[in-house]
Amino acid sequence: MMLDNKIPQGPLAEKWSQHKFNLKLVNPANKRKYDIIVVGTGLAGASAAASFGELGYNVKAFCYQDSARRAHSIAAQGGINAAKNYKNDGDSIFRLFYDTIKGGDYRSREANVYRLAEVSNAIIDQCVAQGVPFAREYGGLLDNRSFGGAQVSRTFYAKGQTGQQLLLGAYSALSRQVKTGKVKLYTRNEMLDLVLVDGKARGIITRNLVTGAIERHSAHSVVLATGGYGNVFFLSTNAMGCNGTAAWRAYKKGAQFGNPCFTQIHPTCIPVHGTQQSKLTLMSESLRNDGRVWVPKTVEMAQKLQKGEIKPTEIAEEDRDYYLERIYPSFGNLVPRDVASRNAKNMCDAGKGVNETGLAVFLDFKTAIERDGEDVIRAKYGNLFQMYEKITDDNPYKTPMMIYPAIHYTMGGLWVDYNLMTTIPGLYAIGECNFSDHGGNRLGASALMQGLADGYFVIPYTIGDYLAQTPYDKVPTSHPAFEEAEKEVRDRINILLTSKGEKTPDEFHKELGLIMWEYCGMARNEEGLKKAKGMIQKLRKEYWAGVKLIGINEEMNLTLEKALRIADFLELGELMVDDALTRTESCGGHFREESQTPEGEALRKDDEFAFVSCWEYQGDDQPAKLNKEELVFENVKLTQRSYK
Repeated sequence: MMLDNKIPQGPLAEKWSQHKFNLKLVNPANKRKYDIIVVGTGLAGASAAASFGELGYNVKAFCYQDSARRAHSIAAQGGINAAKNYKNDGDSIFRLFYDTIKGGDYRSREANVYRLAEVSNAIIDQCVAQGVPFAREYGGLLDNRSFGGAQVSRTFYAKGQTGQQLLLGAYSALSRQVKTGKVKLYTRNEMLDLVLVDGKARGIITRNLVTGAIERHSAHSVVLATGGYGNVFFLSTNAMGCNGTAAWRAYKKGAQFGNPCFTQIHPTCIPVHGTQQSKLTLMSESLRNDGRVWVPKTVEMAQKLQKGEIKPTEIAEEDRDYYLERIYPSFGNLVPRDVASRNAKNMCDAGKGVNETGLAVFLDFKTAIERDGEDVIRAKYGNLFQMYEKITDDNPYKTPMMIYPAIHYTMGGLWVDYNLMTTIPGLYAIGECNFSDHGGNRLGASALMQGLADGYFVIPYTIGDYLAQTPYDKVPTSHPAFEEAEKEVRDRINILLTSKGEKTPDEFHKELGLIMWEYCGMARNEEGLKKAKGMIQKLRKEYWAGVKLIGINEEMNLTLEKALRIADFLELGELMVDDALTRTESCGGHFREESQTPEGEALRKDDEFAFVSCWEYQGDDQPAKLNKEELVFENVKLTQRSYK
């Protein structure tokens, strides 16, 4: 399939403005004739649905949570980037664009990333107008802090609750449209399949998670805003309910999947503490502004820590290795997430891990507290410190935090063009659900930026161009395409419910997660990836032959919910491994052991891999077809990243 990314011609700084002018418009009287389905009510979905409603479209918004306010965007802590240059430290739209391209290790589109940087300032204005309580300086102006991968302060924040506050702003805008009747909100409803009519997206099949009712919903266009698929690893910073089903169902109906193996490893998570743990807790990257990362200089001292023979506060300053400051003097503790994560793994692999498992490093605020005082640090990070203490029973004002990398975000997702449309006409993917803006590694505080940029400032324009060329006629839910899609959903459910196995869905999910983390996580090699592929294929066969479910469909059935999602994760995991196998370069957070510099840094192969991997479904048990979107760089020079 030929991939038309629809990137407009002309200078980079003029592409979006010119493109908006060239897009076809729907006049206000005609907007009320069109129905749009939005799946997901996080920052991307809520902002898009609210914007569509404000424009006059008829919107159906779906979420599996009991309230749109409980979307996983609420968990984001550190902040949101924008090129306001309030600190007068040299920031600009181009610098934000450049940092994002470089941070993504030159594996994202220039045009999309520049547009993201261009609209970032408007996002802050929009959110301030909604009453989002961003932190402010003494004089009342909005405050900024620094984040990994940048040497300027451009991150706006609301303590450690930025995602929550931004989501409340988007939720208020959404609620206004619900009140006017332009948006109909369907909570506790999960999309289980996409409906195509004449090759175009015209509806979805959902399951009511309270009653088990399988329902049909028709529209002129469908927008997926369902987040990422990090829970394929089982242990991640994602909420337990986060899943990849909507995107995967779209993939199996013809939407190509871009860069599925590109997943983000976040360097500052509370380490795994036991085999019965169900998720991991993120500690905001903002903590690296004042926290210093270190391990003991010797393995012997690390072993004493692991055995509890000494305390971290008893280790003298000269016996501490502040390794990020030592290896990367220019950026220090503010290197990008992939660099910080890989170096933490290296330290632990060398035997210098600092908790009982040997899989942790310290994040220490001793220097900052001595410099600024505990009250200043408490004002900046108090709620994060409190959360850490509640989980670990350690006081981070007195004892260094222990952190370790964990799966956090997925840069891969459904392939979309410049208009955010997938390879299925009428089907759009926004926010983390698409692949478009982050390349091989997402910089901190860019997820919230992308979600709101897509929802407030991009798709309200681009979807009109499609609808302006779409007849007003509605497709009835009695159409044979809806009948067929519903039958596929019911058949899948019935197969699972009639399985007579002994292992629960969670047991299979844990096994899959261990395979993915071990062989397709921070470090990968050809032998391990081939082994993982075979293990996943074997596990999937066992799953369909022997998963254990209880209950029936026509009721609230959490086990069935999980089972459906895990079935999709098992297939998605194999595609991730296939993608990782084909990409024999190290890129961003994806360290291919066969491709590294003499100093052990990631080594890209721009002559071979400066493209987006676009995978096309070919049928069950058939290898997916790899298509490529070549990446063209006209405004940045491809260089080996250096943060030293």
